[in-house]
Formats: sequence, structure tokens, C-alpha cells
Amino acid sequence: MRQMAFLIFFSIVLLIYGSINYYIYIRGMQALPSGSMIRSIFPYVFWLLVATFVAGRVLEKVYLSQVSDALVWTGSFWLAGMLYFFLAVFFLDILRLINHLVPFFPAFVTRDYAQFKMWLSGGVSLGVVILVIAGHINTLHPVVRKLDIHIAKEANGMKELNAVVMSDIHLGTIINNGHFEKIVKKVQALNPDIILLAGDVLDEDLEPVLRQNIGETLRGLSAPLGVYAIMGNHEYIGGADPAYKYLTDHGLQVIRDSVIKVKDSFYLVGREDRDKPRFSGKERLPLDKLIGMADKKYPVILMDHQPYYPEQASELGVDLQLSGHTHHGQLWPLNFATSAIFTISRGYKKIGNMHTYVSNGVGTWGPPVRIGNRPEIVQINIRFE
Repeated sequence: MRQMAFLIFFSIVLLIYGSINYYIYIRGMQALPSGSMIRSIFPYVFWLLVATFVAGRVLEKVYLSQVSDALVWTGSFWLAGMLYFFLAVFFLDILRLINHLVPFFPAFVTRDYAQFKMWLSGGVSLGVVILVIAGHINTLHPVVRKLDIHIAKEANGMKELNAVVMSDIHLGTIINNGHFEKIVKKVQALNPDIILLAGDVLDEDLEPVLRQNIGETLRGLSAPLGVYAIMGNHEYIGGADPAYKYLTDHGLQVIRDSVIKVKDSFYLVGREDRDKPRFSGKERLPLDKLIGMADKKYPVILMDHQPYYPEQASELGVDLQLSGHTHHGQLWPLNFATSAIFTISRGYKKIGNMHTYVSNGVGTWGPPVRIGNRPEIVQINIRFE
């Protein structure tokens, strides 16, 4: 039954992907002058780019190699380019429609429309390339966000806690060992008391992580009170049990629907991902039962990867909720979609007496590109009463 559901989902995704690319292709062919060399080679180059991501992902599962890496990287960049080509073409079609109803194009456009279309297509292509390159450079330089909060509870003598939080690292082919080593150095330079990873440490397939031995770099994350993680939806997509074993074998304490009291001072609650039932057929614990395991006279910190309905955690007496998952859209204007879906798409908000922080992530999924937001490491200085 689950295989059939996956096949239906995969077919729908491929249909949407193919339709968007076909729309871009048709408009691209219409913009190129008939008989030109560019027009003759455009179909081959275009559909080769379209096929690279799917081909690379399939090849990874059969034969992980430099060839599969190259295909995945090329296809990942195309995903970002595809979005902005689609937006540009759609916007231009809206203008054409308006001009058809109420003519407003200036004379230099209508005088030689074929020539204008060719120059316009060149300008759009150059703009998309520059935008994608800038977005990739952005992903390579995560910022450190600093936040000070106060929890009005005693913590058995502990006055302050320097917590460093990351989410959505997505370790694998795209966020590789070299990039992750730089992230680890930035984290350790903050001298954390505790490190908290709010899900999606791994990017689905474990094989690229094994091949690069990224686990040894994971061991570089260290803090006096420990390094804790929860499972995200991508750990479940790739296989929750192998992911759990790999992460725990390499120094992380992965909390799965359980509660840990840290240094007899505060509770750390780790919730299983919302997609657990879809991939494992098993339900996660109801939030009230999970929070009920903690003594709420002490500070309670909840890690829940997907930030749906944080109001529930606030009502149950949680003091700080940490989430990720949204990437804040990762590519503008998709942030408008995540802002519509989630109470908080990124950043800090206080809900009742509960502090909430939703990180837009330090890594990327799909395109190694971020536009409209920065990858981030979050340093939260928590002061207890």
C-alpha cells in the first residue's frame, strides 16, 4: 500500500516537473530565431539539463560515483534555474496578455518583435544565471544569529545556558564533508554549553555520507552538556533506523519521543517527526503524554522538527520550542508559501509564556542555492530565574 502511495506521489511530482519544463521550453523555442544555430542545439541542451537531477538520484541508488555526483549537482542547480525561468516566462506572458487587451508596448518593442524577443531571452538567461550563482555563494557563508531569552524558572542553580542550535544540515552529496567542516568550526568557536540539532541532519540517502566518512566530522561537534538531535522527515525518507544508528555511532544523542533531564537542571524533550506514521506505519506519542514525562517546575525545552501548531506546546507548559524544516522557502518567493502554512516560518516569536525559534536551516535541500534568506547557526543565551 505504501509503495503504491509512493508511486502515485512520484508520478505526480514528475508530471508537474515535466509540465513546468515543457512550458519554459516552448517559450524558449519561440524566442529564438528560426534557422539559428542556438535554436538547433537548444532542445538537446535543455532536456539534458532537465534530466540530470532525476538521472543522478536514480544512479546514486545503483552506482554512487563521481558521475552520479556531477549529475546531482548539475540537476540541483537546474532546479533553482527552473524556478526563476518559470517566474520570468509567466510574468512576461501576463504582460503579453495585458498588452493584447490594452496595447501599451512601446514602439521599439513592436517594431522588430522577433529581434526584441531574442535579446530579451538572452537578458533573462543571464539574469537567472547571475541570481543562481549569487544564491549559491550565499549558501557557503552561514551567519550566526544571537538571541537572549529569559525562562522564569529555577534550574537547580544553573543561571545561564549557551545553547547552539542548528537544523536542516542535509548532509550528503550537496552538503558535503568540506562544507560541513567549516560549519563545525563555526559552531565550536561559539563555545557552546550544549548543541541542539533540530532534525534533518542527514539528506535522505546514507550512502554519500558513508562514502565521505562525514561521521568523523560529526564527532567534531562537542559541548560539556552534550550534543543532542531529533529525527526529521528526511531521516525517515532515507530510513529512520539506519539514520539513528549512524548518528548515535558518531557522537550524537538522538532523542526519539523521550525526555532527558540534563545536569539535573532542565528537561530536553525530543519529539519524533510528524511524518513518522507515513514512512513507518507507527504513530508518534501524543504531545501531552510526551510533555507529561517532564517535571514542569524545571525549564522544559522541546525539539520538534516541523513547527506545526506551536500553540499546543505553549498550552502544555513548554518554555522553549526549537524547530526547523521550513527553510523559510529557501528560494524567494517560496517563503510566502511557508509563511502561509506555518505560524512561524522563521525566527523568534513568543507564544503565551513559551519562547519559540524556527530556524531556516544551515544547509539546503535540492538546489545548493538560497535567495531571500541566509543559512544560519543560532546561538541562544538562556537566562534562568
